[in-house]
Amino acid sequence: MNMTTKLLSLTLACAFGLSAAAPAFASADLDCKLDYQLTGWSLIYKHTSGTGTVRCSNGLVMRVNISAKAVGLTAGKWHIDNGHGTFSDVHNINEVLGRYAQASANAGVVKSGEAQVLSKGPVSLALAGGGEGMNIGVDIGAFTIKRR
Repeated sequence: MNMTTKLLSLTLACAFGLSAAAPAFASADLDCKLDYQLTGWSLIYKHTSGTGTVRCSNGLVMRVNISAKAVGLTAGKWHIDNGHGTFSDVHNINEVLGRYAQASANAGVVKSGEAQVLSKGPVSLALAGGGEGMNIGVDIGAFTIKRR
């Protein structure tokens, strides 16, 4: 193998390696939103479940199941309709799946609402929603999003 062939092979190998690694180093964030509905109850232990849809700016859509489990000084029963969330630091729609750390303080009688920011590594999720029920308390736990 002569020097020109070796140099060409090395150049092609480097170009292929860089092109394969490029998606992993993509710096552009993907704009993803979550629309959801939740129902929940709590009495020291808090349990919330529901469904939602994640939509990203690249046209991808994923239906998801949502659950949250937490413990704290909390009591009540509620449902959230028309909840909305915004993800940050997402590069691939699958990065929205998983367990997010959650800490919340809430209070509501008849009209209930939530607003909180959750995190999972570099990905964060800001939630806001309104509904009905009665709830009061503070808690800490996990908010989980799974593919439906």
